[in-house]
Amino acid sequence: AFTDVGLTLSTLPTTLAVLWFDYNLIAFNACLVQLFFLHSFSAVESSVLLAMSFDRFVAISKPLHYAAVLTNAVIIRIGLAIVARATVSLFPLPFLLKRLNFCPGKKGTLLSHSFCFHADVMKKACADITINIRYGLYVVLSTAGVDSLLIVLSYTLILHTVMGLASPRERIRALNTCI
Repeated sequence: AFTDVGLTLSTLPTTLAVLWFDYNLIAFNACLVQLFFLHSFSAVESSVLLAMSFDRFVAISKPLHYAAVLTNAVIIRIGLAIVARATVSLFPLPFLLKRLNFCPGKKGTLLSHSFCFHADVMKKACADITINIRYGLYVVLSTAGVDSLLIVLSYTLILHTVMGLASPRERIRALNTCI
């Protein structure tokens, strides 16, 4: 819920400006702040989905040890790791954009969406954006890409565990827990 509220609040000002007033401009520094928070909350959301798949895996594969494995301390550490990962991986992004030279008159950013879009800001630069492209790809692959692979792995292991259960009734019950 915190992630969803954060995503909504990070885009709300520009969304309202675009929809209510047909105002498609945003100040450069405001754009950088919005980019950071928008992408950070997106990375947090991806990581939360990964944590949820781990939770389901522990619940299915070790039901009697669930409370011992996922203690409050472990859950807090997972939450802190999620926030730290998103913050650390996206902290350089505004600075990489800020260092670029922009063509005269292009520093105010015209929105093509209802939020400040990373690719739009890079297109305004009159400089080499190779490092920005590579870093953006790295962030996407290291957050959403890795999270997606681990989520698929987690659910594959869950299915393997469920199919190893003796009775069909137990299998149905375990699958209902996942769903």
